[in-house]
Amino acid sequence: MRSHLCIYELASGAIEEVLATDLLIEAPNWTPDGASLVVNGDGRMFRVPLDAPELAPIDTGHAVACNNDHGISPDGTQLVISDSTDTGQSCIWVLPVSGGVPRRVTREVPSWWHGWSPDGTTLALVGRRDGDFGIYTIDVGGGDETLLIAGGGHYDGPDYSPDGVWIWFNSDRGGSMDLWRKAATGGAPQQMTDDERLNWFPHPAPDGRAVLYLSYQPGTEGHPRDRDVELRLLDMADGSVRVLLALFGGQGSINVPCWSPDGARFAFVRYQPAAA
Repeated sequence: MRSHLCIYELASGAIEEVLATDLLIEAPNWTPDGASLVVNGDGRMFRVPLDAPELAPIDTGHAVACNNDHGISPDGTQLVISDSTDTGQSCIWVLPVSGGVPRRVTREVPSWWHGWSPDGTTLALVGRRDGDFGIYTIDVGGGDETLLIAGGGHYDGPDYSPDGVWIWFNSDRGGSMDLWRKAATGGAPQQMTDDERLNWFPHPAPDGRAVLYLSYQPGTEGHPRDRDVELRLLDMADGSVRVLLALFGGQGSINVPCWSPDGARFAFVRYQPAAA
């Protein structure tokens, strides 16, 4: 399967292809300086400079089984990765954004990172504990994790609103996979989509006015990579939903925060099946 790393311009709908590769790459993050994207592929992490696109390896030390749940701290100094090298299951680590020795954050596994609080102090993650999925938070320095929500279905994709008030996530707790949000300090969850589609991986825009997400066709099991999907935008002012584009993708397309710092663009990956 061939990977195409792309940028979508929100105002015009124009799509720029940054890089195409036979390596399976996933989950672009945008660096806070707007100069580069970060992706994973084949267990490793790569920086893609936008002025001269290439897959430039990032040294992650012993962690060489990185998955597509990674991101960059709000101040741009740290990279968080989810890696299974030591534990055999996904575990969260933090290291300098330029590369270096990773420091373990989560004691419990499996744990998959998805969001970093705007003040840089807290990580939001998906954990499976005693067989049940839930959304947790943890101090970036480690320690005890705090349960935000669990029970009644699958949970994935937690991401903070830009003001830090809300944690968005997707769950089938209501019977079908939809977008939800819950105050970071607790309280009742709020369902934010309710349609026939299966909606995953919400990412609030930097100005908080809209939420980007991945939408599967009805009947899709899980979040596979090789499907006809849509990238959609939820308008927070009136609750309307706009289809931005259809693509062949899914898992790996926008698993983690992918907005440009100014909110004018976002990065995504589409896939092309190998020729028969």
